[in-house]
Order: sequence, then structure tokens, then C-alpha cells
Amino acid sequence: MGEAGKISWLGSLRAVPAKWRRRSRAERALLLEAFILLGVARAGVLLLPMRWLTRSLGRHMQEDQSRVAPACMRTARMVGGAVRSAAGWTPWGSVCLPQAAAAKWMLKRRNIPATVYLGVMKDESRPEKLAAHAWVRCGEFILTGAKDHQQYTVVSKFS
Repeated sequence: MGEAGKISWLGSLRAVPAKWRRRSRAERALLLEAFILLGVARAGVLLLPMRWLTRSLGRHMQEDQSRVAPACMRTARMVGGAVRSAAGWTPWGSVCLPQAAAAKWMLKRRNIPATVYLGVMKDESRPEKLAAHAWVRCGEFILTGAKDHQQYTVVSKFS
């Protein structure tokens, strides 16, 4: 990170206490849970065989088509927001797969049905390589990894 990047990052840290105080108790709890689970997911991605990690995401090649009650959908959207927000503050890389795992675990804990998708596409900058992406869908809403998810071909899903 360059000097300008360090200064802007430090400047953004000054706003954290005010942002934290504006959040409700439920939002704070979700953010803390998301932060911790993002760390667990990141460690899992780095240290565990992929089959062990994916086993924790649900049934392989199953897609959840359940209707989600409005109250559960509100909670699911809060979970997605908490995971995306916490991912921006972790000192480790909280990219799409750790975000998807953390969101799925949080939803599973609340008995809210969701599906994790793993997709690939050709990397435009290097055609010999594949780019991978993970996202979570609950009902009709994409909670994490929504950006450009349509460009990826689904190769695996977990419900």
C-alpha cells in the first residue's frame, strides 16, 4: 500500500466509532459475528481441503427453492450487509468465498434457507486462466457476491 493509501485508510478509521454508534444492537452483533466467521472461513480456505469446507455449506448440487418469509428475508438481507461490511474491515483477504461461507453459516444458524454457488469464467486478461467466484442466494436476492455473478458458469452449488 502506498503512502497515500495508508493516509486514506487511517483517515477512514477515524469515522469508525461514529459509524459504530449509529448501528443498532442487532447490527453490531451481526457485524461482530460476521467478522469472526470471515476469519474462520479465511483460515478454512487456506488450511482445509476444499471438500471439508464445502461439506459445511450444505448438500452438494442442491438448490434451495423455498419461499422465505418476509421477516426471515429482512434478517437474511441484514446478514448479507453485515458480511459485506465486515469484509471491508478485515486485515486479511475476505474475498467472495470466505464471504459466501460466513453468510451461509450465519443463515444456517438462523434456519434461513440459502444456496451457495461456485462459478467460473475465462479470465479476460489471461485467456489461459479461469476466474472463480462464489455468491449466496436467499429467495430471489443475492446476499454476497452479486457483482457480475451472471457472467460465471455455475459449476457447483450447496444448499
